[in-house]
Amino acid sequence: MFNKIKQYFKTKDKDAYVTLSEEERLKIIEKSSKQVSRGVFYSTVIIITSFLPVFLLTGQEGKLFHPLAYTKTFILMIDALLVVTLAPVLISFFMKGRFRTEQENPINRKLEGWYEPLIRACMKHRKTTIGVNILAVLVSIPLLMSMGREFMPPLDEQSILFMPVTLPDVSNSEIKRILQVQDKIIKSVPEVDQVLGKAGRASTATDNSPISMIETIISLKPKSEWRPGLTKKALINELDAKLQIPGVVNGWTQPIINRINMLSTGIRTDVGVKVYGQDLQQIDKVQQRVHSLLQDINGVKDIYVEPVTGGKYLEIDIKRDHLERYGLTVDDVNATVESAIGGAPFASTIEGRRRFNINLRLGQDYRNSIERLKRIPLNSPDAGTIPLSSVTEIRFVNGPPMITSENAILRGAVMFNVRDRDLGNTVEEAMLKLNKQLDLPNGAFIEWSGQYENLIRGQQTLIYIVPLVLLIIFLSLYMAFKSLREAFLSLITIPFALIGGAYLVYFWGVNLSVAVAVGFIALFGIAVETGVVMVIYLNDAMSRLVALRGNSSETITRDELKEYVIAGAAKRLRPKIMTVCVALFGLIPVLWSQGVGSDVMQPIVLPMIGGVLTSSIHILIVTPLIFLMTKEYELKKFGKMEVHDAH
Repeated sequence: MFNKIKQYFKTKDKDAYVTLSEEERLKIIEKSSKQVSRGVFYSTVIIITSFLPVFLLTGQEGKLFHPLAYTKTFILMIDALLVVTLAPVLISFFMKGRFRTEQENPINRKLEGWYEPLIRACMKHRKTTIGVNILAVLVSIPLLMSMGREFMPPLDEQSILFMPVTLPDVSNSEIKRILQVQDKIIKSVPEVDQVLGKAGRASTATDNSPISMIETIISLKPKSEWRPGLTKKALINELDAKLQIPGVVNGWTQPIINRINMLSTGIRTDVGVKVYGQDLQQIDKVQQRVHSLLQDINGVKDIYVEPVTGGKYLEIDIKRDHLERYGLTVDDVNATVESAIGGAPFASTIEGRRRFNINLRLGQDYRNSIERLKRIPLNSPDAGTIPLSSVTEIRFVNGPPMITSENAILRGAVMFNVRDRDLGNTVEEAMLKLNKQLDLPNGAFIEWSGQYENLIRGQQTLIYIVPLVLLIIFLSLYMAFKSLREAFLSLITIPFALIGGAYLVYFWGVNLSVAVAVGFIALFGIAVETGVVMVIYLNDAMSRLVALRGNSSETITRDELKEYVIAGAAKRLRPKIMTVCVALFGLIPVLWSQGVGSDVMQPIVLPMIGGVLTSSIHILIVTPLIFLMTKEYELKKFGKMEVHDAH
């Protein structure tokens, strides 16, 4: 029976070699274009609308993916227009001459030879087929739940930013020595091209780096010149092992992401625990306790406590009761201290178009100790020249190296990077430990910041985006088919698309991130596209059956219905396979790319590649089975089928 039905579908195939008039040829092209264009048009619209919620992303993820969303949206809008306008015209120009039937194509003939027995076996063992698919979906759920989570996949900037910190009272000469030693060690590694280190801050209010913090930019050679098998992570571990200097806490990041983190969250590492309190001593105690609890957690690296105490200040108290004895005033003492230690401007110079002030102060040898400062001469109108210690008390005192506040509340921070583990699980374990073991004094509280702050924001946004995408796809399918059943039949391809996406992401070793979520959103539209094409041809088969046998349960047998569904599924197998292959051929090369940005693009395309594979298998096998079961149910309950015009 199946061969007869296939022959029916190919009515005029043998006569296709006869010469057609121009009018007949154009009518055939018009009829075929109407049949396919409607489904392809709505498929393109579905892909466009399913990707629109990406515009709801905010923050860093919004800035990163909005250009992708704009590009894809505008391209597909033009594509949807060309499908119904330009494509039929081009077909009328180029589709001329003698054409072969699909059976004469050896590839298509081979595919149908494999496909027909497979779909017959699946329809024979319906419960097993559906059960295996449902089991595959259920297995993919624990895979997704067990994956690590991060905000964004780390972008390889082809360079490293080394940010070590030491004690806040470090001297200029000591920090200079440490900087030189570190640069020499870093340059000894063969993969390092250039090293540029800086301690302290520039003469600008936007750079508040203390003298105790070093920023070293490490420029790397091309990876083709690296030692075989060496990765960037291994290179950082090697450098970190070589740069273990007592009193120095190492920190490893990258230049661009470091600036983004500092601007957006105020934290220069991956994660920071902000500690708020009423006074600095209270904040320092909480910070030290947080540090002791976090340092043993797996994945926590480069942990560092932002110092709120330990700064050294030179304090000069004026003995006011002694001033009158020497005939001096407070201003006289302050002027001497300013000019001798701090430096007093006395002239200016012009070089080109720039003007510079010239300051004058005592030489380094005359002000490098308290004893020398005490001997600074002070002119007294009554007693002649006297030492500064006669009217002042000079001493070093402890104080905050830098006072930081947010929202008018004093703040400290415990900062750390995450390596060799995903960000989400590391921070969740740290949060659980702090919630159980950290006792906060009255008036103090903590707040998690850094990349984890962005991760939570991205997750909350995606919670609203994903259901919105599914709703938009369902409404678009309903508009295409004017039937809830047909819309649902195409929509259920999405869970089966998740199977391949989840498996490929899991076994590729990629963590769940906003990039992976965008890939799944893009996958939803692609998966539905192939399903729409299948449903169109299945409806076309039902239309032919109704035209031949009438729409009644009395005239249509279950065997006839089954054979027509098989014929509708096997018919035009080549365009269905081509739809899948075009998507794969466009995405798979991204997996082989090694350039800058590939580490962000790969998490996007991984769910799309895996999902296209599993969704196409589902569409070719399960969709016809569910379609058959639906039509059998309609015939049994209503006595007729709900047939939709495929044209």
